[in-house]
Amino acid sequence: MSSIVTRPIPQRARDMLVQQGLHPVLAQLYAARGVLDKSEVQSGFSGLIAPERLQHADRAAALLADAIQMRQRLLIVADYDCDGATACAVGVRALRAFGADVAYLVPNRFEYGYGLTPEIVELAAHQPRRPDLLITVDNGIASNEGVARANAFGIATLITDHHLPGVVLPQATCIVNPNQPGCDFPSKAIAGVGVMFYVMLALRAELRRRGWFALAPLKEGGTAGGGIAEFNLATLLDLVALGTVADVVRLDRNNRILVAQGLARIRAGKMQAGIAALLRVAGREAKRASCFDLGFAAGPRLNAAGRLADMALGIECLITDDRARALNIAQELDRLNRERREIEGGMQEQALAMLEGLGPAAGAEPEAAAAYTRSLYDPSWHQGVVGILAARIKDRLHRPVIAFAAGTAGELKGSGRSIPGLHLRDALDLVTKRAPGLILRFGGHAAAAGLTIRSENLAQFSLLFESSVRSLLAASDLARSIETDGPLESAYMNLDTIRLLEREVWGQGFPQPLFCDRFAVASQRIVADRHLKLRLQKDGKSYDAIRFNSLAPAGAAIRAAYRLAVNEYNGVQSVQLIVEEWESAA
Repeated sequence: MSSIVTRPIPQRARDMLVQQGLHPVLAQLYAARGVLDKSEVQSGFSGLIAPERLQHADRAAALLADAIQMRQRLLIVADYDCDGATACAVGVRALRAFGADVAYLVPNRFEYGYGLTPEIVELAAHQPRRPDLLITVDNGIASNEGVARANAFGIATLITDHHLPGVVLPQATCIVNPNQPGCDFPSKAIAGVGVMFYVMLALRAELRRRGWFALAPLKEGGTAGGGIAEFNLATLLDLVALGTVADVVRLDRNNRILVAQGLARIRAGKMQAGIAALLRVAGREAKRASCFDLGFAAGPRLNAAGRLADMALGIECLITDDRARALNIAQELDRLNRERREIEGGMQEQALAMLEGLGPAAGAEPEAAAAYTRSLYDPSWHQGVVGILAARIKDRLHRPVIAFAAGTAGELKGSGRSIPGLHLRDALDLVTKRAPGLILRFGGHAAAAGLTIRSENLAQFSLLFESSVRSLLAASDLARSIETDGPLESAYMNLDTIRLLEREVWGQGFPQPLFCDRFAVASQRIVADRHLKLRLQKDGKSYDAIRFNSLAPAGAAIRAAYRLAVNEYNGVQSVQLIVEEWESAA
């Protein structure tokens, strides 16, 4: 059971936002999220941070412009998640539009692991058309060995990444990463796809300075001049929005602008064929697309390729302009996502049985648990799905969780998810300081990280991870609470308010609205053997409500934390409350 709390709503800020013309509900929500002025939530391009603020973006632009003018071969080395796939698609589409000779390579996570490894460099170097420049997207900041191998081959490297760097940076030709030392780019939360988009903005500016778009078409045998139409990078913002939302980075103002602009294009029907196809197979309407649709419909289907097969399938979906081909690929991605769900369901059952076997300390009530962390492993678990499993168990126990799968050569591949208050990568770094060599490789964010250990060291790692987290967390951090936006006036509990909220950008660090009110329970029943359907009453009005994946009955009166949603039946739309948590209000 979680406690329901109301986040502070500064009344002065709320009143100021109302005076500036914002809807009262939006004013309340924005004030609670730290917004002090209407300008902070405007989504025009003028609010974007300038590319010049991103350290070395100008160097990257010059490097790429030189490569384009000299007709060098470029190879993008992608990552196998949604952020990496969209970043690759942004790079491929933009660079080709600028006249570059560019291809891509995405490592198979089961054969090559993560990032620009020496093995990937070897593979690239021995391709029939050997690249002159390797470009990483959403990876590379920790690829010291891979960059060294590229240098040995005489291949230049451009690292574009957003992950946290290690103590020693790779000796790359150029590194663009807002989190590298010395970079004062204000949006440290920008996703990998956002970094690549900014590099393309800088490249376009550099090509403009060189007159690349203004010169006459290149004659056969010539050596200078682009003679191509200038490409509108705004056409790629749907990809930027998808990758940003799916990577669950914090939606600061800059990220919200990128996402808002991308969603606007999707709703207007101006999207890539692949994104249109992904939304279609997920049964989502593009004209009403929201962050939820990107994060929970399009994103998981794209990620399924990297989890179970080859992310090249997902990238092809995003770079093709053939609608029929995009739909065929999207249908295959949808099939893979259903397969992923089945695998995940079985793994989750095994994990829960494993936790039950650990005794009361691992019970469903985390407040009573003694352990601060859980490190789980089963030899049958799928390497591509352990990240989702860790997230599910983390949500259930409200504990940092790392789930391991068997790798190659006696190694275990782990994927972890954390709770607010614990920076997971910092915790893993502390483990390595206490036991150098125990973790073979690791990297990630505050909320998620990946690592590799030797199978025989699992027990030692579990103990050290537990002790490290104990030194970083207080017991109070383990108490689960649900933050809400307080009560919603009955006059605003309607379809107009739902549509108003759907048009806004919500996500990590700028949470989706969650209201809290007292209701009388008029009726309740179980549907589909796993959900509780309710009829709730407030201020003389009745509302349909549902609590998913819960069979616990409600009392006669409850204090409920809920989201507003649209329920459509036989073509008629009505308000439905999605109940996240409740407590007795008797």
